[in-house]
Amino acid sequence: MTAAAEIEVLIRAKYPILYLVSWEERRVEEQLGQLAKSLNRTLHTWTLTQGMKPPVSRTSGPAKPTTLPGELEALALIYEAAEFTVFLLKDFHPYMKDPRVIRLMRDLAMRLRGRSQTLILLGPTLVLPTELEKDVTVVEFPLPTAKDIEETLDKCITAVKENPNVTTKMKPREKEIIIKSAQGLTLDEVESVFARSLVEKKKFDVEVVLEEKKQIVRKSGLLEYYPTQNKMTDVGGMELLKDWLEKRTDAFTDKAKKFGIPAPKGILLLGVQGCGKSLLAKAVAAEWALPMLKLDVGRIFGSLVGQSEENIRKAIRVAESVAPCILWADELEKGFAGVGGSGVSDSGTTARVFATFLTWMQEKTKPVFLVATANDVSALPPEMLRKGRFDEIFFVDLPDADERVQIFEIHLKKRGRDPKAYELQALAAATKGYSGAEIEQIVVGALYPAFDAGRELSQDDLLGEAKAVVPLSVMMREEIDELRHWAAQRTRPASDRKGD
Repeated sequence: MTAAAEIEVLIRAKYPILYLVSWEERRVEEQLGQLAKSLNRTLHTWTLTQGMKPPVSRTSGPAKPTTLPGELEALALIYEAAEFTVFLLKDFHPYMKDPRVIRLMRDLAMRLRGRSQTLILLGPTLVLPTELEKDVTVVEFPLPTAKDIEETLDKCITAVKENPNVTTKMKPREKEIIIKSAQGLTLDEVESVFARSLVEKKKFDVEVVLEEKKQIVRKSGLLEYYPTQNKMTDVGGMELLKDWLEKRTDAFTDKAKKFGIPAPKGILLLGVQGCGKSLLAKAVAAEWALPMLKLDVGRIFGSLVGQSEENIRKAIRVAESVAPCILWADELEKGFAGVGGSGVSDSGTTARVFATFLTWMQEKTKPVFLVATANDVSALPPEMLRKGRFDEIFFVDLPDADERVQIFEIHLKKRGRDPKAYELQALAAATKGYSGAEIEQIVVGALYPAFDAGRELSQDDLLGEAKAVVPLSVMMREEIDELRHWAAQRTRPASDRKGD
């Protein structure tokens, strides 16, 4: 049932007081106006600055002068109003701490019950005193659906189709991407961002829409917005993982939904440090043209009682409000370290936050694709690895010879060098057991002596830097061997390793 249909049922059933939670005053008022007209009722709206519009006809005679504060006067007008009326009070929640307001609203609830009158409160947050919990019915007014956004997009296209400087032609797939990317915005924000896109890009551009979504994330203060700078071509190796992701590129589309495919939940990337797990997480967002948010668990924990639990719920709401999106949780085992023994150190706060996050992972219905990375599998709670939390768990191992060649190519190109000018096979042979991050530092480190000597980067510079580096696979051989042994039977390999 839609929110409008639910409100109609409640009005016809003579519920006395409704509380709509929404930012969208204009959209709510338009829908209530249509609803009141269909039910043959008069809609009155009230704000502290504008008063009641249109004026209310009273059942107890002509209007009487009053010195009551605005909020109390509005309730008094409703108390004396004729039947077949609907009253919309905007931003009334700040006044619901006043005991006089609470008492008058309880009186109103008794008076309106069974009458053809409805009082509707509208505000962006839910503020409901305990005394009114049994008298008020809360209705969540959702953000615009894909159909609403499509109608707005069609209106924008019609309005500018005669403008020769603007391109409005789109393929069905392009139009669907624009509509999906705008989900999570209010209708006013949708109209504004479409207008900005036409002014700035002379067409409907998904990047402009994602830029608008960045504002939602910034205002929350709990998640970080990451621009999609890295691409899959920046990631060396991991052919199996790339293929798995490529097959799910269109998994969030309506076509996939009609085919019976549920929105993918996410992946967990386990592996050796510096092997490109975080880089791949960033590349997924660019490949799928979705906004990427980073969950920093350290931001979730607050000093006040209950603050941490509320913060994780708020972070989840923000992520779902900008869905479809990628949610990146880096080094997950460190964020929830000590879950098992947290009851002593922090009164169980970590455990409760972790439980909320786990439940969301299992039950989420919004298209938020979680990309979690971890280095130390022993620190991950077993319940995190249970089937249903993630679609798949991939193990990212140290790159083999062919992958090291690719990584050298990527980093040499990134720094303006032609990979063909170097013997990449020899460099790959000299860096057996090196991670992708270590290979990048070899390229960076080799540039310094060449720059200092005033000459071009040479093969000897790269080989000399490679010999000077002690790879992590040597320093942490036992830990890496143990991780590989654990992952062999429990995870899916990210690469089709052919050995060195």
